Amino acid sequence: QVQLVESGGGLVQPGGSLRLSCAASGSLYSFYTTAWYRQAPGKQRELVATITGAGGGTNYADSVKGRFTISRDYAKNTVYLQMNSLKPEDTAVYYCHVRRPVDLARPGSGFWGQGTRVTVSS
Repeated sequence: QVQLVESGGGLVQPGGSLRLSCAASGSLYSFYTTAWYRQAPGKQRELVATITGAGGGTNYADSVKGRFTISRDYAKNTVYLQMNSLKPEDTAVYYCHVRRPVDLARPGSGFWGQGTRVTVSS
């Protein structure tokens, strides 16, 4: 199975920056879509950003466009989420999620990381 280990979360003041990392147990060439989700306490989990296929096309939630950037490093088997201009409403647990080509047929398929907590002080 695919294992994902997330790191980089922590406490930051509004306007600050963090970079989250998602280290995979296998090559990123094995994945079709890699995504970052987040979930605040008592709220629904929401999709933040995706990066897809050999071309590395990206998509972002409206709430983070212009502030967050998702990227891949194939040599390190790692996916990143660079977060700039952080706001208190960005406070959440952030999760990495990947789907292989064989996972694409079914909604909800794929593999999750354990999550890393981001807190933006008010």
